[in-house]
Amino acid sequence: MTTLNRRNLLKGAGAVGAMSATGLLDFAKAWAQTMKWKPEANATLNVLRWKRFVQAEDDQFMKIVAAFSQATGVKMNISNESFDDMQPKASVAANTGQGPDIAWGLHSLPHLFPEKCLEVGDVADYLGKKYGGWFPAPEATCKAKGKWIAIPTAINGGYINYRISSMKKAGFSTFPDKTDGFLELCKAMKANNTPAGFALGHATGDGNAWIHWLLWSHGSYLVDDKEKIIINSPETVKALEYAKKLTDTFIPGCASWNDSSNNKAFLAGDLHLTANGISIYVGAKADKALNPIAEDMDHAKFPVGPIGKPQELQLTFPMLAFKYTKVPNAAKAFMAFVLEAENYNPWLEAAGGYLTHPLMAYDANPIWTKDPKNAVFKDAARNTLPASGIGPVNEKAAAAIADFVMLDMVANYCTGREDIKGAIAIAERQAKRIYR
Repeated sequence: MTTLNRRNLLKGAGAVGAMSATGLLDFAKAWAQTMKWKPEANATLNVLRWKRFVQAEDDQFMKIVAAFSQATGVKMNISNESFDDMQPKASVAANTGQGPDIAWGLHSLPHLFPEKCLEVGDVADYLGKKYGGWFPAPEATCKAKGKWIAIPTAINGGYINYRISSMKKAGFSTFPDKTDGFLELCKAMKANNTPAGFALGHATGDGNAWIHWLLWSHGSYLVDDKEKIIINSPETVKALEYAKKLTDTFIPGCASWNDSSNNKAFLAGDLHLTANGISIYVGAKADKALNPIAEDMDHAKFPVGPIGKPQELQLTFPMLAFKYTKVPNAAKAFMAFVLEAENYNPWLEAAGGYLTHPLMAYDANPIWTKDPKNAVFKDAARNTLPASGIGPVNEKAAAAIADFVMLDMVANYCTGREDIKGAIAIAERQAKRIYR
């Protein structure tokens, strides 16, 4: 086993193009000779993954796929689905026993059908020992009853994206780090016709991320560590009251936004503050016409609320293999291959900060220091809670987030569909159904 140090870790990192296609293939061939998992003869591996938001990330990922295929002889088929379509597609495959060999989805997807997932503890142990160990929340997200049922390949850090000039025009020289100051900033930005806006529709990534931050930062959780339903609480009332004041400052239309809506509005110049990954910034830098927006952008962590400590929900991307696959060795080999330093470092850089690492050793990747505006995303895996919050990560927690229980509660009140008691009652009723 290679000794872990900064020099070995950064081998092959450099710029995105540091390792040529030939170099990557040479590494893949050498790796294939010594890997633990020998793919089945004439194997074909069908992978269903979330649809990319950063083109360079997808391009680099496909280079990894091509090198793996050429080095191992495994035929690779990659298909893509939107965030919102991943869960139903994977669930149908799990229930019918037909479909992709690998599903690379979001949040706690494997816990919707843990008994249908191939155990991958050998892959997790290999990678964890080699690359400094796993951060706690990604590890919890990919384990069921102490066993690894998926591999956390990446985390999408979602933080505050804002226009610097608009913040300063609103009277703030630095971004507020407390929820009270944040609300005042959003009020002032609305008054200046440079509004904020966060997704209140069924946006699996952006919507769930900011809603859970807002609730958790006020001490509002769906269940406690014993799975007792605790959503009907004074903390939830205070959180919803804050949410209503905040959403009153939003740009019109947020109630129907999906995961791409705020990107489009921000790059169109209509939106000046939102919660998102770094993809807006990456997209603006890549388009000369949008460079002025990129130059005027920066990022900030979610403000701390009354609970007094950071409470974040970042988007974990677990990669699972179904038990029905006829090529389990090929599936495990591919999972391990993706996270090897020679592949993973250039991939992180190609993503431009959109993807964050679940393995501690990749703190050393230069993507986090080459541009100060990337730095906030580095700690997403370190700072996030699991999608279950303070509760256990399991099928019930996965169902709650897949059903948008918390997101709908906030949206129901903030859009006027329900009063506070009604919005909480609906969420409590849904939780009782899920946790019965």
